[in-house]
Amino acid sequence: MRVAVIGAGIVGVTTAFELAADGHEVVVFERRGSVAAETSFANAGVLAPGYVMPSAAPGMPLKLMLQLLRREGALTLDGLGVWSQLPWLWRWWRACRPGVHATNRAAMLRLARLSQERLATLTRALRLDYEHSRGYTVLLRSERELKRSRPGLKLLAELGVPFELLDAERARQVEPGLNPDTTLRAAVHLPQDGVGNCRQFAQLLKTEAERRGADFRFGVEVQRIGTGAGPTVTAAGTEERFDAVVLCSGAASAPLLQSLRLKLPLAPVWGYAVTAPLRQLEGYPDLGPRSAVFDERYRVTVSRLGQRVRVAGSSEIGGRADRYDERALRTLYRVLEDWFPGAFVPTQAQRWKGARPSLPDGPPVLGASGLPGVWLNLGHGASGWALACGSARVLAEQVAGRAAPLDMTALGLERLR
Repeated sequence: MRVAVIGAGIVGVTTAFELAADGHEVVVFERRGSVAAETSFANAGVLAPGYVMPSAAPGMPLKLMLQLLRREGALTLDGLGVWSQLPWLWRWWRACRPGVHATNRAAMLRLARLSQERLATLTRALRLDYEHSRGYTVLLRSERELKRSRPGLKLLAELGVPFELLDAERARQVEPGLNPDTTLRAAVHLPQDGVGNCRQFAQLLKTEAERRGADFRFGVEVQRIGTGAGPTVTAAGTEERFDAVVLCSGAASAPLLQSLRLKLPLAPVWGYAVTAPLRQLEGYPDLGPRSAVFDERYRVTVSRLGQRVRVAGSSEIGGRADRYDERALRTLYRVLEDWFPGAFVPTQAQRWKGARPSLPDGPPVLGASGLPGVWLNLGHGASGWALACGSARVLAEQVAGRAAPLDMTALGLERLR
C-alpha cells in the first residue's frame, strides 16, 4: 500500500519505519526541517515502562491544587488559555476515579513493555548507536510519599515488573551523586528501565526507514486530509492520493482532526526542560546522575545523556510556545540543586518548552479512526518516547489487517466517546 504518515516526531518516525519495513510505500510529511524537532526534541529521555502512568490518578486533583500554592510546583496555569481547556480538565478529573485509573495504567504499562521489547530488538538488530543507560530511580522525600507509592508498587509486582524498594543509604549507593544533605526517606529502583536520547534514536531510525524506501518531506505542512474512495493529502498546494493516512502529528493534529470532524479530546500540556554540560572535576567522578532519577514530589526527572544533564518536568495548561513560565523553570532548577548541586555548567544551559499531546484519561489512541483509510497514532502525552516503538508496531499490524500484539480495549477511539 501507499501510506502517508503525518508528523516526524518519535511517534511518526517509528511508525514510518515499521510501515516501510512491512513493505509499504511510505511518504512522511513534516512541517519542521528535521525529525524530532518539536515535542521529541528535548524530552526527559526516560524509558521506564514501570512508571508510565496516566496523570489522571486518585488523589491527583488535590495534589495538583496544592502544587499551585507553592513557590515551586509541578503544575502551572497560563491565564485565559486555561478556560478553553475546561472540558478537557473535566474529563481528566473524571478519569481520576480508582477503577478508571487502574484500567488505564495497566493498558499503558502493557504497551510500554511491548515498546521496550521492540526498542531493544531494533537497537540490537540495526546496531543503533545512541546515548542510553540502564536504571531508573524514583526518589521519595517523605513518609507520606512512600505510603502513597504502595498501591503502584503492588501493581508493579502483580504485572511482574522488576523493582527494588530501597532505603536512603542503599539509594545513595545506586546513585552516589545524590546530595547527602537533601532529605530522602526511600526510593524505588527499576533496574531494567533507563534513559535514552530520543532525538538521536529518531535520526538513526529515519535513516533506516529511508533505506527501506520511505520518503521524508521536510518543511511541508499538511493543510487537509480528504476522504472518499481513498484518502488524500493536500500539502504545498498539491493533492496526493494514498491507500492509507496515519496521523502522528501530536498536538498539531487538532486542525486536521477538526476538518475530518473527528472529535478527540486532545490538548497540549506543556512541559519544560533545561539541558547543560556536566562539570568535569578531578576527584569527583559522580557529579550528576548515573542514569535517571525522578523526584516524586515535584514530578521532575533528572537524566544523564552522555556528558550532559537534562532536568525535565512541569505541566502547564493553557500555555503558548513563545511564553516561558519562570515558576516552572524555577522548579526544575530547585530539583536539580536539591539532588545534584553544582553538577552542571549554568552558563551553557539551554531551556526548552514542548507541547505534549495529551488525552485526559492517559493512554494514546491507536488504530482506525472510523473514516476509510484514516488511522490514528496520537495522544501519548509525556510518555511518547517510552511508548513510541510499541505503538508503531501495533499500528503497523492493524494497517496490514493482522491481529494487534496486545489487547486494544483501552487504546481505541471508542473509549473516549
